[in-house]
Amino acid sequence: MELILWRHAEAEDAAAGGDLARALTKRGRKQAGSVGRWLARRLDDDWVVLASPARRAAQTAKGLGRDFEEREALGPAAGAEEILREAGWPGGKRSVLIVGHQPTLGEAAARLLGLRGGLEIRKGAAWWFAAKRGEVFLKAVMDPELAGGRG
Repeated sequence: MELILWRHAEAEDAAAGGDLARALTKRGRKQAGSVGRWLARRLDDDWVVLASPARRAAQTAKGLGRDFEEREALGPAAGAEEILREAGWPGGKRSVLIVGHQPTLGEAAARLLGLRGGLEIRKGAAWWFAAKRGEVFLKAVMDPELAGGRG
C-alpha cells in the first residue's frame, strides 16, 4: 500500500464563513495546480483521493484533476490516528492520497517514520509513503516550489 499526505496549499487567513470556508489564495491555487500536475503524472487510476471538508483542502484536491471524496473525519480537528484509519493504513487494498491539515499530517508522517512528535509539512507539499514487507519508507516529497508553484 502507498499513502500520500498532501497539505492544503496557501489559504486566506480568515473567511466570513469561519475556518472551514477559508479559500486558497492566488498563490495557493498555483501551488495546488503545480503539485497536482506532478502527482497526476505519477498516479494510476487505482488511487483513492480523500480530502478534508474544508474549502481550502477541496480546492487543493481539485488541482489533481480527478474525483475525490470529502470526509468529515479528515477535518482540521482530526488526529493522526483518524488520518491513518481513514486511509486504511497499512493494510488497505488500494493506495490513498489524503488532502488535509497541519499539524495532523505532520504527526501522521512522524508516526509512519517511527518518530515522536510531528514533522512540518509545508503548505501545498505532498509526502509519499510506501509499505512493503512490513517496512515503511518515504518514497518522495514534492514541495510546490520544486513543482513550479513558487511555494
